[in-house]
Amino acid sequence: MESAHGIIPAYLLARLAQSGRFPKAADAARQTLLAGRPQFRARLNLSIDEHGDLVAELTDAPNRTISDANGTETLPGAVVRNEDDPPVDDASVNEAFDGLGATFEMLLAAFQRNSLDSAGTGLDATVHYGTDYDNAFWDGERMVFGDGDGEVFQGFTRSISVIGHELGHGVIQHTANLEYQGQPGALNESMADVLGALTEQFSLGQTADAATWLIGAGIFTDEVQGQALRSMIEPGTAYDDDELGKDPQPAHMSEFVRTTEDNGGVHINSGIPNRAFALTARALGGNAWERAGTVWYRALTGGLSQAATFRAFADATVEAAEREYGEEVTAAVRDAWTTVGVLDAEGARRAG
Repeated sequence: MESAHGIIPAYLLARLAQSGRFPKAADAARQTLLAGRPQFRARLNLSIDEHGDLVAELTDAPNRTISDANGTETLPGAVVRNEDDPPVDDASVNEAFDGLGATFEMLLAAFQRNSLDSAGTGLDATVHYGTDYDNAFWDGERMVFGDGDGEVFQGFTRSISVIGHELGHGVIQHTANLEYQGQPGALNESMADVLGALTEQFSLGQTADAATWLIGAGIFTDEVQGQALRSMIEPGTAYDDDELGKDPQPAHMSEFVRTTEDNGGVHINSGIPNRAFALTARALGGNAWERAGTVWYRALTGGLSQAATFRAFADATVEAAEREYGEEVTAAVRDAWTTVGVLDAEGARRAG
């Protein structure tokens, strides 16, 4: 099994574990830290052609299974909803089901990718994992959702960007499989954020200009001074709370954080490539899952090294833009990486 990647970084849980303002959340954070992170389907579309004949067309379709851990840390739990089942009385089950479907539809429409492995693998998720569990994660096989503690974190199924992010780790696992350490680990987190943001924007029909570029909006309670876990367009501004501290993400290579925590800052330094993508999408306009998204996806799936650095990935996106679109898109990509300090003004490599 692949190592799990949780949406809530350990440094934020560690900070929360010391909270005096949120005693229940502090206990939940401690328990979460102790607990750790442990088929092809098609749809038939029927239509009538111009001659009045019935036309049947097979297209790719998701195959979702939602299970309920019922407050335990045993996976997968009891199956509570399959692909062809109607909505149930449990909102978390239905939100997970819809979020998995939204991610599948974005991957298919934007990149012609049939599920996480591009071969139609089923999408599995477990809800109600643990007691007051303050995280959601991809464990290499399925999406797992805690319910949050109720003081700081609410149920994680309510955020489509969180679901798209965690399933994004599944896409990365089946493509470049970026090492989860240092710069390649931060790229892993960033690419998952890109896929999470694109899933939300595709689901809402939002253009790059209209999008919030927030990851995890809605998972904080009203007691927290913050709007989301991360802001892709303005890293470092997502939250600023007396107990949780200030969002530590840098927006430029000059602020790159060198640390041994958080697998070398994978959740922190991802702000730099996040901003590069958001700036590219805004500069190009329209839907971010089209030109900007395609460039990033081609870079991810075009033979990228597992140990890729920021500059190696930046070069890969520039090359992908040149192949796919030409100078206008290439210039936008190069300008974005220059703005965040990964490339210099001529697009050459920088040390970093």
